[in-house]
Formats: sequence, C-alpha cells, structure tokens
Amino acid sequence: MIFFRKDEQLENLGLSILEATWAAFPTLARNQIALTWIVYDPPVLVNTGGALTPDAFWNHSVRGFTYRGVERIYPASVVKLFYLVAIHEWLEKSMVTTSKDLEKAIRDMIVDSSNDATSLVVDVLTGTTSGPELPPGPFETWKSQRNFVNRYFQSLGWEEMETINVCQKTWGDGPYGRERAFYGEMLENRNMLTTNAIARLLHSIVGGVAVSSARSQAMMALLKRSLKPDDLPTDVEEDQVTGFLGGGLPQDAQLWSKAGWTSQVRHDAAYIEIRDRHPYLLVVFTEGKANAKNRAILPFISKLITEAVGSLQ
Repeated sequence: MIFFRKDEQLENLGLSILEATWAAFPTLARNQIALTWIVYDPPVLVNTGGALTPDAFWNHSVRGFTYRGVERIYPASVVKLFYLVAIHEWLEKSMVTTSKDLEKAIRDMIVDSSNDATSLVVDVLTGTTSGPELPPGPFETWKSQRNFVNRYFQSLGWEEMETINVCQKTWGDGPYGRERAFYGEMLENRNMLTTNAIARLLHSIVGGVAVSSARSQAMMALLKRSLKPDDLPTDVEEDQVTGFLGGGLPQDAQLWSKAGWTSQVRHDAAYIEIRDRHPYLLVVFTEGKANAKNRAILPFISKLITEAVGSLQ
C-alpha cells in the first residue's frame, strides 16, 4: 500500500498540468518526467513541531496524485535527503558520535548541496572510505558496509523503499578506484530513487516522525529556503530555488526543499506552505539533456500546481 490515497480531483488537475507542460515544452517526452503530489487537507497534521505520535501520523490519511511515481530514476543530489535521515538515525541511536566537522558536513550537504560534505557523511554512515581498488575479499566487506543505508531504509517496511538504491556518494567529476568498481561495469549500481519513495521520506520529515520529533525539526531547519532574491546564492550552481520548484512560487510562500541536477537530470523535492491554501508536498523529476538544461520547466509546473491548490475544495 502506498502511503497516500488516489484522489479524483487531484488526478484531473495533475493530468491537466502534465498536458500543459508537454504542450509548453516539446522536448519533454512523456517518459522523461515523474511526479508525486501530496495535499494536506485540514486539519493539517504536518509541520506541527512533531505533535503526533508516529502511529497517529501514519494512520492519518492524505490524498495525492502520482505520474510514473514508481519509476526508478537517477536522483542526483536529492539522494542527500536519505543520507540526512540516516545520519540523524545513527546519531540518535549513538551508532556514531557527533563532531563540529560532522555537523558542518550535514549542513553543507543539504544547504549548499556539497558533494565533498556528502562524501564525509557517507563515510561516517558506513565506516568506509574512498580510495584505490581493493582486493576481492576486502572489497566484499567494503561493499556490504556501503549497503548499510539501503538496509536501514528496507527495515522500515515501507513499500516505496523496496526498489530504491542509496549507497553511492555524489560526484562532481565521477567516481574513481573502488568507487568506480562499486558502480558496476555498466553503472548498474548507481543510486536510484522513485518520486513516491522521496515523497514518503519527506512526508515523514514534515510530519515530525523521521527519527524523532526534535531531529525532524532539525532536518526541516536545514531544508528551509528563502525566496527573497537578495538571499539567493550568486553562484547559479548553488541556487536550489531559481530554476527549480521555488522559482514558480509567490514571494510570501514558505519553502522546504532539496534539489538535484546533472547534465542529464533536473529534480526537486519540496514541501510548500502558501497563505490561505492547503499545504502540499511536490516531487518532480525530469530527465534528458535538453530538459536538464532548461531552467523553466520546474518553475512552470510549480506555478500550475500552486494555482491548482488555490482551487481545491
């Protein structure tokens, strides 16, 4: 069972938004986009500072719409959301100890989307390090350890997590040595996520039930993005608002998000609050070289979703 219920109103709105997007962006093929959209009807039980027990939260039904939400897609930096939850779980269970350096890496991984910071977080999570290729025996051990995070998400028993792969670092120039060997000859062991899996994880963070209420709030603090032009990074490579879902929001909206992009993909996962409208969660993945370069597609979809939310009953 996926964690949200399908809803006819959202289905109609979602499909019409997709049709409008395909009409506006002819380079975007129907199999180059995946989307999951969750709406929080009143009484809103998310972003409450963790007022609910996990049982009460998961028993509360939410409605949503998904298009290709179970398709496995390379997630780029959106995978950092999974490493964020995992490192908080490890810290909560005293499986690792915190340090100023680790705290800085966790922050930089999310706020700036730093790949170097992510490298440290993955090392701490798995007790492994990058380096030259390893002999077969030690490499088997290393590979097993690198799958710790996968095993953690499998252990949650969520249907959405059954097909994901979250065991690789994120790279600027690509992996070398044992990291390249771990990818597989045909890159078959790359990180892979679905928009439904990301939506469920983000839903748990926003709901205050990811690891613990206090840790969910700490994660939310890192995911918060300002929409004020003066607050946006001057370096376009570090800007996770313009060219993403935040680019289609009104100035007074509240945004919590994590974007990801490469030369082949452009993705975003966001929780959004706009005054006098239902809060909502939106995960959009786009693939293909032309679409990855296009900084207008995600803001276009975001703006249409915002308008649709204004029309909800």
